[in-house]
Amino acid sequence: MSDSLPLADPRFATRERQPGLDLLRALAILLVVFYHAGIYGFALPHDWHRFGWVGVDLFFVLSGYLIAGQLLTPLARGKQLDLARFFWRRALRILPAYLVILAIYFFLPFLREFPEIPPLWKFLAFAQNIDLRGGTAFSHAWSLCVEGQFYLILPFLLLLIVQWKNGGVFVACAVFVAGLVLRAMFAHLHPAGTGVSFLAFQRLIYYPTWTRLDPLVFGVGLAAIEQFRQPWWLWLQDAARWLWAPGLAVIVYGLSLGENDLTIATCVWQFPLIALGMATLLVCAISPRLPFRRFALPGAAFVASIAYSIYLSHKLVIHAVTQLCASWNMPLTSAGAIGLNLLSISFVGALLFFAVERPFLQLRRRRVPARSPSGE
Repeated sequence: MSDSLPLADPRFATRERQPGLDLLRALAILLVVFYHAGIYGFALPHDWHRFGWVGVDLFFVLSGYLIAGQLLTPLARGKQLDLARFFWRRALRILPAYLVILAIYFFLPFLREFPEIPPLWKFLAFAQNIDLRGGTAFSHAWSLCVEGQFYLILPFLLLLIVQWKNGGVFVACAVFVAGLVLRAMFAHLHPAGTGVSFLAFQRLIYYPTWTRLDPLVFGVGLAAIEQFRQPWWLWLQDAARWLWAPGLAVIVYGLSLGENDLTIATCVWQFPLIALGMATLLVCAISPRLPFRRFALPGAAFVASIAYSIYLSHKLVIHAVTQLCASWNMPLTSAGAIGLNLLSISFVGALLFFAVERPFLQLRRRRVPARSPSGE
């Protein structure tokens, strides 16, 4: 996805690592992997993989909640933000593995899933998602660019609005409404039959930051409620046992608006509906009223730990396994091919994590330790 207010309830003092959040992070990366694998031919029965793109929205809600929580906690206690500390921690978390994969894409082009790739400066500036279209290598880095821009802007935005009573509510509503207006405008300006041009949808609606902020706004909103509106937060926690079903229903309804049927209603309302549903699931995942906060699903924490490395590397692996299966005359939709693909993605993701990501996380822990157990 800031001691003005006393933190009387110890649950608001720190965020310990919670199995529910690990479960959501693991679910998000599995959705993304199945989605991209299905696009490249490793299709699931009944094309269930086609819904996996919502994993990115789940990642965005989680990022909004966790990153805003880090920034809002000191502000809620009347302390100053340590921006240098925040940016150093973000850099050590994001850049090492990202730069390794970026080097592979540019120095070993035969490993790319597509020959064409945007210029290097766009990746280094975290601007690759601007004017992006499908059919280019490392295109999935668009979501990392959205998050990178979010990390850069959010701290300064919070410093501006923290002294403004109800300023956060106004800004959040303004960003939400602006997203609706921009998506509606772009959809109307680029018609195709009864819907919207797919190329225009990609370039102007799906990839750009300014039209994909809904889940980040919801995540930041939850973090703000947790820190500054404790009675509301406790109510949400208590109500979680009744919220999971409506949350799932909202996601299903958002998906029912269509994936390839790009009507104006789909372009305008699908993203905020899915973001609302994912935010509801996040509340359910961390509520003490439901078992997700306490019950650790075997393997979920490990998958959550290597999720970022899997996210960065999985398309390279999918491309390699596709070629391998072709040389073996193995149908991509067979159980063996799908299993080989998943094992390969997991192995390479774990390798990248232990070889690159984990050493820099350990360096970060030594040099710039987290202020709470949940520090990202």
